[in-house]
Amino acid sequence: MPRKIIIDTDPGVDDTMAIFFALCSPELEVAGLTTIFGNVHTELATTNALRLLEIAGRTDIPVAAGAADALTGPFEGPVPFVHGADGQGDINLPEPAGTALDISAAQFIVEQLRAHPGEITLAPIGPLTNIALALRLEPRITEWVDEVVLMGGNALAPGNASPAGEANIRNDPEAADLVFGADWPVTMVGLDVTLRVQMTPADIAEYERHGNPMSDHILHILPHYRRYFEASYDSKGIFVHDSSAIAYILDPSLFTLRRWPIRVGVQGLGRGKTWPATGGHILPPWEGRPAVNVCVDVEGERAVALMQQRLREA
Repeated sequence: MPRKIIIDTDPGVDDTMAIFFALCSPELEVAGLTTIFGNVHTELATTNALRLLEIAGRTDIPVAAGAADALTGPFEGPVPFVHGADGQGDINLPEPAGTALDISAAQFIVEQLRAHPGEITLAPIGPLTNIALALRLEPRITEWVDEVVLMGGNALAPGNASPAGEANIRNDPEAADLVFGADWPVTMVGLDVTLRVQMTPADIAEYERHGNPMSDHILHILPHYRRYFEASYDSKGIFVHDSSAIAYILDPSLFTLRRWPIRVGVQGLGRGKTWPATGGHILPPWEGRPAVNVCVDVEGERAVALMQQRLREA
């Protein structure tokens, strides 16, 4: 039986790639998309999620809109210089025909986990606000979830939203600290590995040969995203952040893991930093915290090959 997942997302170019990657993987059943602020505002993230499902021919998959702001303050704003003002490389898609559910993302997550205990993996690839709200709404979801596999954080690598913090975590560090501190299985697929999963210009050109609407859409939205990476990093092509979390769900053997308790910085220069307790002695701020699977290395070329294979065979 396919593994059920709910993707919590802020599409976003790399979110788009991750959603299509999951939809093209027969091992997975996408039970829903829940939306969150981050790359764009939540309202636009919801519009994009609906439109992406139309492009994929999967309008049977429900979409639930999530929080518009972080747990303790307003959303600081999107990043059009990375993803475009529309979150889709400034290609200005038409409005979707479909609409989101009448319940919130947190309610949807709770209802799905209650209905399918032990069967659903949560795959948040944006800020963790909706996941934290679901925990507050129904703490028993820690007993009902199969696993939480998130894209975010940086245990040993520097940040990308600040020298300290990774973007998804920095957008709501209080929510992230709740998620990392809950008693459920969590795997963090962060910058320690996603900066080693790189699509080269040759990899990107491969999409031209796939001949399906999802690959065609990726080709249309990538130029804006690619220009950002090539201007900001000493590299050609793009880093594949969000799809790396889907790759972990499909094939954990691609990754090397360490297990550490995690605390999240919520103040000052360290806001958004995921701090692992790497030493042998657990200091008071980490006492009583569960150990988290932290991805620290990856076979990047194999991961990219898997992503390409699934879209090619769509």
